Amino acid sequence: MSRTHRFRLAVFAAIVFAAGSASAAEFPTTPPAPGPAPQLNVPTPTVQALPNGLQVISVRRANLPLVTAQLWVRRGGEMDPPQLAGLADLTANLLSKGAAGKSAPQIAAAAEALGGSLDASAGWDESAIGITVTTPRLPQALGLLAEVVRQPDFADAELQRAKSEAIDDLRLRLSRPTALASLAASRGVFGEGAYGHSRSGTPESLKRISRADVQQLHDALYRPDNAILILAGDITPAQAQQLAQASFGDWAKPATPLPPRPAGKAASVLPPLLLIDQHGAGQAGVVAAHAAPPRADADYYVGSVANAVLGGSYSARLNEEIRIKRGLSYGANSRLQGLGDAGIWLASAQTKNPSAPQVVELMLGQFKQLGDSRVGADELAARKATLIGGYGRQLETTAGLAEQVADLAIYGLPLDGIGKYVGEVQAVTPKQVEKYARKHLAADQVHVVVVGDATQFDAAIRKAHPKAVLLQSTALDLDSPNLQGPATR
Repeated sequence: MSRTHRFRLAVFAAIVFAAGSASAAEFPTTPPAPGPAPQLNVPTPTVQALPNGLQVISVRRANLPLVTAQLWVRRGGEMDPPQLAGLADLTANLLSKGAAGKSAPQIAAAAEALGGSLDASAGWDESAIGITVTTPRLPQALGLLAEVVRQPDFADAELQRAKSEAIDDLRLRLSRPTALASLAASRGVFGEGAYGHSRSGTPESLKRISRADVQQLHDALYRPDNAILILAGDITPAQAQQLAQASFGDWAKPATPLPPRPAGKAASVLPPLLLIDQHGAGQAGVVAAHAAPPRADADYYVGSVANAVLGGSYSARLNEEIRIKRGLSYGANSRLQGLGDAGIWLASAQTKNPSAPQVVELMLGQFKQLGDSRVGADELAARKATLIGGYGRQLETTAGLAEQVADLAIYGLPLDGIGKYVGEVQAVTPKQVEKYARKHLAADQVHVVVVGDATQFDAAIRKAHPKAVLLQSTALDLDSPNLQGPATR
């Protein structure tokens, strides 16, 4: 045996002996209490405008020579025409796939030469494309950003490739029970409203989208008086205005008005409890959803804390009851999403098919409990710490900082709110959480969807909920508000 090996064995033995002889009392048995909330020092963003209506927002962080440049459009998936779900997302993704005489590989190479990459996507209420570069390369980056936003080619070959990739991704995603259940639950909450359809599209809707559809949506929405340029990082307001003018100053404002924004929420024709038989599925996805207030609601921070208590982290109530105590799922969570004129509060978990009925009742019970009793001080403090820590981490990068500014700007909220998050969250009381949950989590307004092998849970769920409706996954029409097509409406 080598000297080195004998030495390692001796050290290991000493460690084991020391650990075995130590008293158990020397090791902590409970997690430490949350520390004090961090003091965020975020400069208030500066708002300027070009003559063509482009809003220019800059927020300075001068400790590192980096700048994130993002061009946001104040419209997104809610503008998808009927039967063309996914159009806004497809349009955004195609921006960097050919523009101003450059092919997709040439655009990617140009971005890489600047040390960054172009990232584009559409959400609800907004579409965006952005890049992060070192400060000296910002003028060239803005020039590239202007080209792809203002002069996209929308070449048919790139369109067909993007559609094919999106359809493959959708088919994979919708084969997962929880993803399909979430889509159906959203349709239950928003009904025939603009937020009710699949923002990523459906395999059928994507096939229907033509180049003319993409070009028409781009012409209608991508215009300076509907756009926000956000610059976050090592840049002054004067530099932001000068660079914006150089790259976007000659972007002409159309004479035509912006198309009206459709209502996000409308009447729903889905039953409160929907079962979808995905025959042979190994597990079941359980989703419970409620309508929620819009993003600009005065109680936004109360709702954020309430959601953190319910299912916003590993230690929140849903995961505690469903995973930690009973081992029924690898994870249960919830999210609260406020949008332009509506919102959604959605809880989800994936479980074994036979345990789906139990998970349904646990979810409904946690919704009810949140509105029936006060949250304890320790629990509330821990959940607030989770929210504040996550917010602070997001602000550590210039891209995260830009996205937080955009969230405020898109919904017309005061931009100084970026530095008030910690105080607003800390100010939320147990009484406010209880009142908020009681108002927005009424038992008679919930939409529950269970997707899986229904032969293993249908009878048990129907026994507790006789009005539950069963549909076959193979017969679903995902573009229809009732998921069954016009013939059954």
